[in-house]
Amino acid sequence: MAPDFLPPDLRVLSRQEVAGLMMRWQQPLVVGGEVRSCPGCGAYRDWIVFCMSDDSVWLRCKAGHETKESGLDAAWYNRNSGPVDGFHPTLEEGLRHLGH
Repeated sequence: MAPDFLPPDLRVLSRQEVAGLMMRWQQPLVVGGEVRSCPGCGAYRDWIVFCMSDDSVWLRCKAGHETKESGLDAAWYNRNSGPVDGFHPTLEEGLRHLGH
């Protein structure tokens, strides 16, 4: 019998347990050949990009304005994000972790 290779206390989160993922995107975000800017303040860089459990992608500027980005999807997010480096119990803690 082969020994278990995963530690017994390993907890794997299902997608249903995570409301979404977030990453920082500091450079201008180009979607469909156009630079995206915040409809609230005109910012065009230093975004927090959220990928929600329904596969929608949302952008948040440094001023806190949020907008759904229909030109991006979970596949784009997965291609452009790095490995998950932590889970945060609140949105505020996640934003603080990313420097926003």
